[in-house]
Amino acid sequence: MKRLIPFQFMRKYLFILPLFFVLNLTFSQTVPEGFSLAKSQISTGNYVEAMNSLREYLNSEKYGNLSNYARFYFAKASLETNQTLQALEVLQPIIELDWENADEVKILVAEAMFKNSQNLDALRILAQVQSADLKENVSDLTFKYLSSSSPDFLVSNLQGFKENPGYVGALSAVLQSKTVLSSDERSLYYELRGLGEATGTGKDDVLDLVVILPFTDFNSRNDSISPNTFVYELYQGLSLGVDQLKREKRQVNLLTFDSRRDLAYLKNLLQDPSILKADAIIGPIYQDEADLVSVFAENAKIPFIHPLSNLGERFANREYSFLFRPSVNDLSEGIVRSLKRQNWGKKFAIGYSNSSRDERLAGMLQQRLLQEGFFQINMKQLTPSSTGQFLQELGITTGRDSLENLVDQIIILTDDPSIAQPTFGLIESVTSDVPVVVMDSWLAFNFANYEMLEFPNFYFISNNVPEFESEEMKKFKQRFYNRYLTYPTLNASLGYELLYWISLNLGPVSGYDFRKSLDLGAFQKGKLTWGFNFQNSNSNQYVPVFGFEAGELKPLN
Repeated sequence: MKRLIPFQFMRKYLFILPLFFVLNLTFSQTVPEGFSLAKSQISTGNYVEAMNSLREYLNSEKYGNLSNYARFYFAKASLETNQTLQALEVLQPIIELDWENADEVKILVAEAMFKNSQNLDALRILAQVQSADLKENVSDLTFKYLSSSSPDFLVSNLQGFKENPGYVGALSAVLQSKTVLSSDERSLYYELRGLGEATGTGKDDVLDLVVILPFTDFNSRNDSISPNTFVYELYQGLSLGVDQLKREKRQVNLLTFDSRRDLAYLKNLLQDPSILKADAIIGPIYQDEADLVSVFAENAKIPFIHPLSNLGERFANREYSFLFRPSVNDLSEGIVRSLKRQNWGKKFAIGYSNSSRDERLAGMLQQRLLQEGFFQINMKQLTPSSTGQFLQELGITTGRDSLENLVDQIIILTDDPSIAQPTFGLIESVTSDVPVVVMDSWLAFNFANYEMLEFPNFYFISNNVPEFESEEMKKFKQRFYNRYLTYPTLNASLGYELLYWISLNLGPVSGYDFRKSLDLGAFQKGKLTWGFNFQNSNSNQYVPVFGFEAGELKPLN
């Protein structure tokens, strides 16, 4: 495909075609004066007069081959006066005529059909044009009349006319002009742009990374970057990770872009040459933006990593789109494995928040536990006010001991501290040793001191959980504090670890083949976290459940 968008008309081909016809007029007799007058009238824009001059020469019995030319000029003048049906009627006798100017006639017929909104018919006629010299005219005419048509028409008929560059260019232009694209339209848009043709060439020792995050705080009067957001915390970790890689003599180039929470802006941003040259793209984080960049990455053959989400089913069949954290399916499988090994019993209850991740995880986990022979006692969506009642219905009530519990394990799926706090408060106040399995985000809540509980019955689902007591974590905290004068949040730790993970799997050793490097081993030790397993997966499959052992967080056996 030589070119896509934009198509520019370098000439008005229909004004050149009459000259072509004149040069090919080969009659033994002199061209009639009225015919010559008609050509002159067309050249000066006197189209009605020209048609009147040509009417006599439309008679093929009287004028033979000259009538074919007369019909062409008559139709040309008709189109200039918007009489498309008349043009088609005049051209009808010579559309299928096998003569040296058949292709020129087909192009004029196609224009008349385009003007008459017969787009499919026009395209079929243009597909019959054989002359290589006129292929560019076919392309230009197609682009001119279809670049403002509906994307539905262009997408649905692409397979039939994809050999026409003008058709492909019109489709690409229409998709580019749309503010919001469907998933299929995004994929097609980047495919038509021909991304990825140069992938794998010109790689060097520099790790070129692009970060696209919604930095702008539109709630701020100045539309400025707010330092009090999880996005900024993530970026702090990423930036410190780059510094560490440079300290380790790794060449890294980090370019940062603000997505602005604007899909139209983001779509234009992805045309930046520096993004096309990236070795990996980190972010964005919101679903609509992530879907757009994922499709771009698949066509450009650039690894795209979502840094925070667990909702990765839409990336399951993609080669270049990854979740840094476990998917909902990974979390579910990890929980089931741990519960089976612990053999706490078969009765379970699940409480979950109204977030998309927690709702999906609850449903998937319920199904898997039932398949494994567990028995459901209760399953309920929680709010801060309903959490206490949910636990009391399971026998977690002041004045009652663990022998009266109605359940063998309680699983609470949420990162919401307003649900975590009443849960911890009630468990802290009763003499119950029933295991309570929660997300690892609960480890960061400042109201919870798990070591002071009478029974160590809280267990934590790994969602890329840091190894808090490791030497590397201690060094990271100190470096972070030295730079930002505050200690890192979980999001900052994840940003730092993300840079390490990318550098571990993307470089000259693997030929910059991210997928190949991830598949080489089932497990990779993390720097700040407990590790990763991306083998044959687009997300981290390493999901242990942790408990406290002698005051330290340890994965359950």
